[in-house]
Parts: sequence; structure tokens; C-alpha cells
Amino acid sequence: MIEVDALSRRYGSRLAVDQLSFRVERGEIVGFLGPNGAGKTTTLRMLTGYLAPTAGKIRIDGIDAVGNSIQARSRLGYMPERVPLYREMRVQEYLRHRASLKHVGELRSAVDRALELAGVADSKNRIIGQLSKGYRQRVGLAEALIADPPLLILDEPTSGLDPNQVRQFRKLVRGFARSKTVFLSTHILSEVQAVCDRVIIIREGQKVADLTLDETTELEDMFAELTIGSVSEEES
Repeated sequence: MIEVDALSRRYGSRLAVDQLSFRVERGEIVGFLGPNGAGKTTTLRMLTGYLAPTAGKIRIDGIDAVGNSIQARSRLGYMPERVPLYREMRVQEYLRHRASLKHVGELRSAVDRALELAGVADSKNRIIGQLSKGYRQRVGLAEALIADPPLLILDEPTSGLDPNQVRQFRKLVRGFARSKTVFLSTHILSEVQAVCDRVIIIREGQKVADLTLDETTELEDMFAELTIGSVSEEES
């Protein structure tokens, strides 16, 4: 479903992603884990076509994502860390707008399905700006689901949520097991342990581990050992 081969991205003299390679198989929920500044968001922006790689190859569902970006992007739904919502619109109105931009057929049923899957159907007539942070995150998830893509890419989906909202959101993601492929970027260890089948860990733009959750019972210790000494972009 996702194939990344020797992917690199340079910003001037700084190498943000360095020869990164991995695969995500159909139906997996894979955590993409690393400290702040490790290159997670840069990688996701390349996977989703918002940023061109300096070098390397990306295939989304067998499609060359660099040479056929629009076709590849039609196979995925992307939820960025800061979901760009039109806060003055009602939830249902916003999703209809996004569905029309994506040329989704049977628009009404597509919106209803996304509302149900994201657990936000009870708020479909509410103004987005009046929703809690947790519900706005759900609206972002519904937007990612609107075209019923086989692949979801989620960037820090529970950032800023309270414990109850985090638990609810994780339950939603776990519900996609086997029906969709999910690639979830986070720096929260408990997030990976709660929802993922497998974890890929990066440090300073390079892959340092790729293993199933069954292969480790001490993820916190392993993460600390693999990433100790790394410096976030904000600290450098």
C-alpha cells in the first residue's frame, strides 16, 4: 500500500529525511514514531504530495506518487496535525464542500458515511467553530474519509485532546483495522501501543527500527535508547 525507497529531503544544507525506506502493507495500522524534529511531518508531506522529495521513490497503492501525484493522492485521505477547517461553516456543509472539490459521486451518501465513521453525525448541523477540539479533530477525520480512500495518513491526530477525547479517537482508529490501511505519525508512545500493529521509529531523518508491537514489551525503553541525544528542530 505504501512503498518508500531511499527517500530524502534537503532544506538547504540540512538533511531532514535521509535515505528512508519502508513498506506498509494493506490493512495494517502502522505507527510512525520519533522525537520532535525527527522528520516525521516532512515524510508525511512527501507521501501526500504536498512536498517533493529531493531524492527517492514513493508508491501509493502501486502508483508512482512523484510522477502521478494526483492519481496517488486520490487513493489516500490525509489528516494533518493542524486541520484547516472553515470554522464559520456547519459540519455537514463543510463536508459537502470538500466532497464536491474531490469530485465524490453520490455526495449525500458519502457525507453521511464519513459522518458516521468519524463519530460526528450527532453534530452535523453545528457550526465548526463552536465545537470542542476533540470534535473538530473528528471533522478533520471525516474530511479524510469523505472519498472512502483505502489509505489514511494521520499526523499527530490526538494532539491537544483531553484524555477522554484521546480514548474516543483511538477507538475510532482501531475500528478501521483490516478495512483500511492507517499510517499514523506521533511522538506519543502510548498512542502506538494502543492502536498499532507495527512501529517504525526514525531519528534525525533515518529509520532506526521497524518491528511489530509483539516484538517488544519495553517500547519506552527502546525508544529512549534509539533516540537519545537527538535534538528537535526547535532546540537546534
